Amino acid sequence: MLLVVAALLVTGAILFTLLVRQKDLPAPEPVSPVEHLEERKARIYDGLRDLTFEFRVGKLSEEDYQRTKADLQAELARVQAEIEAVLKKAPAPKVAPPLVPAKPEPAGDLFHCPHCGAAFERPMKFCGECGQPMRGGEA
Repeated sequence: MLLVVAALLVTGAILFTLLVRQKDLPAPEPVSPVEHLEERKARIYDGLRDLTFEFRVGKLSEEDYQRTKADLQAELARVQAEIEAVLKKAPAPKVAPPLVPAKPEPAGDLFHCPHCGAAFERPMKFCGECGQPMRGGEA
């Protein structure tokens, strides 16, 4: 008798789990019409950043760098145009733009890298452009 009751309880639990009604499920989250475009835009920006890094390290020739950069920028322009087209069809909620602090102007002399000649507002241990040490090259 106990075995029959246990079997009925297990069968009831399995049926209850498997026979969930559609109206009992939560509504799916609304999908943004530009979400996939924003993801593509982020991947293109990542590609541009990686391309610039590989060029500066010396893995790419100038011609390859310029050609690939132009292709990525053209792709980025297409994605931006698609985003703007979608946003024009669906009005975006009014949100105040974030406040961006103003960039400080260089106060005087710039510090130059002795290897590549890049200029910086403050003295640095390593050049932000070529990565070489800047000791002795600070102006």
